Amino acid sequence: MVALTLPDGRVRRYDGALSGAEAASDIGSGLAKAALAVRVNGDLRDLSCELEEDAEISVVTLKDDDELVLDLLRHDAAHVLAEAAKELYPGIQVTIGPAIADGFYYDFSREEPFTPEDLEAMEARMHEIVDRDEKVVREVWERDAAVELFKSMGEHYKAEIISEIPEGEPITLYRQGDFIDLCRGPHLPSTGRLGHAFKLTKLAGAYWRGDARNEMLQRVYGTAWRNDKELRGYLHRLEEAERRDHRRLGRELDLFHFQEEAAGMPFWHPRGWTLYRTVEAYMRRRLEDAGYVEVKTPQLVDRALWEASGHWEKFRENMYTSESEERIFALKPMNCPCHVQIFNQGVKSYRELPLRMAEFGSCHRYEPSGSLHGLMRVRGFVQDDAHIFCTDDQINSETRRFCDLLMGIYRDFGFEEVQARFSDRPEVRAGSDETWDKAEGALRDAVEEAGIAYTLNPGDGAFYGPKLDFELTDAIGRRWQCGTLQVDFVLPERLDAEYVGEDGVRYRPVMLHRAILGSFERFIGILVEQYAGGFPLWLAPVQVAVTTITRDGDEFAGKVAERLESAGLRVTLDTSAEKINYKVRLHSHAKVPVIVAVGKREAEDGSVSIRRLGSREQQSLALDEAVVRLSEEARAPGA
Repeated sequence: MVALTLPDGRVRRYDGALSGAEAASDIGSGLAKAALAVRVNGDLRDLSCELEEDAEISVVTLKDDDELVLDLLRHDAAHVLAEAAKELYPGIQVTIGPAIADGFYYDFSREEPFTPEDLEAMEARMHEIVDRDEKVVREVWERDAAVELFKSMGEHYKAEIISEIPEGEPITLYRQGDFIDLCRGPHLPSTGRLGHAFKLTKLAGAYWRGDARNEMLQRVYGTAWRNDKELRGYLHRLEEAERRDHRRLGRELDLFHFQEEAAGMPFWHPRGWTLYRTVEAYMRRRLEDAGYVEVKTPQLVDRALWEASGHWEKFRENMYTSESEERIFALKPMNCPCHVQIFNQGVKSYRELPLRMAEFGSCHRYEPSGSLHGLMRVRGFVQDDAHIFCTDDQINSETRRFCDLLMGIYRDFGFEEVQARFSDRPEVRAGSDETWDKAEGALRDAVEEAGIAYTLNPGDGAFYGPKLDFELTDAIGRRWQCGTLQVDFVLPERLDAEYVGEDGVRYRPVMLHRAILGSFERFIGILVEQYAGGFPLWLAPVQVAVTTITRDGDEFAGKVAERLESAGLRVTLDTSAEKINYKVRLHSHAKVPVIVAVGKREAEDGSVSIRRLGSREQQSLALDEAVVRLSEEARAPGA
């Protein structure tokens, strides 16, 4: 007897084992037709799986709003892609093809490079395979037999993968038509169930197993969704992402550039550096108002400190080092050990806690060249870093203060939707289980008291403590992890930080690691894409372009620019001989938020004509009123 409990609590009993497909059919014919897979005690399995014991089950369909459903579709799409490539290009070898965020990829070994035309051909063949509705069959093989099978087909990469699977582990292969692939599954019951809501998107190179010493493979990327509407929405987001790409806008708006002589480190141009300093000035003011003290710590620090903190063992491969006078120094990859050194100067009293220590700390970390991505992934960056040294009893109140500060800053930058993720202890970590129990409990209590909703992200904590990461959602729905709050009982112990309590006894402070922007470089890249370069007035590198309509307005235009600059606005003056329509197009392309036009009539009556970026409407104001209005509008939030 097998008892299956359905999501609504009903129990169906069967005389013996049955497949997931049979269970779906017994529940209802409509459900059986829509079924893609089955969840058994929470685990996703093929419909062909045998249900031999009592279990909680649910039948998975396209109506399930679940990332696992998309992963299932995308994994099958990768297999269909591999089948299409094998049919089109005899002799090609398949390697691995997983589902990834928003899509899938498959890596191929082929002497001839793929072309955009090949991409179109493979996509067309994928549609044919879906129309064939080939049955997908799971097979269990002996390891050696599976190795020989793939060797006989010329699939040496697959044979290598299988040969490294430990003895005793089941080898599962999936067959569809004449194509067979190594895979753990689960998969759809047939290729037809994938549907046609997929598209191949791009080609790239990838080293076998991610090792630059191995062969370069050809990676084909694609995306797959439940239906055409979702696919069209995603492709629109891709177009929007391309339009907003900060690397392109950085060049077009003359903000920054990169070059190989300093890979992973931006060259900031005057306008870009103005934007950077505007963000920095805003953050400095917000931190000062929130009771932080700002410090500055050295760039090069002896390895002895990094060994004592534990960072040398954990991050050595990502640290830049220098040797001098038979000592090894490292460019700091983070600021926390140095902040403890400042805390340790002199005896600290409980009366001085909480001590909120902030630094716009310049850090360097080695990132492989293939992972560098404009401002989003760099080797040299500045963190809006801070560490709060406090007592156990102050964790809750400091967490609440920090969360309020973070949310307010995000709102000021135009981000309204923020999610939090709670990450607990990773497998490799510093400190005892007892210490981690205490840290996780403290952070969880503090977050819940602060009223912050969060999702769990198991095993992704920092090596010294649990953390709460904050993701903000941008204008086209993408999520960016920026802020973080981490509870650390380990580093104060390792670096011997102490304070004297009210009872005269020495105690270890709690160390709260926290950041809001994460890094200035990455956050500015996010801002560029959030606003597609058209920043709100307070952030814009150039806030006002004063342009002349006729040469009669040159003198008055200079006076207008001076008045606006004296009011604190960032102004460019354009008295060129070009026609006014050309000037408007020029400064609009440069994303200047406000264009002030003056000519003979404006000079005579002391007025200006104002046009906003993206609008054709013009507003005529007296100069004095325009200066007041624009200067108030350009004031940073809360200033």
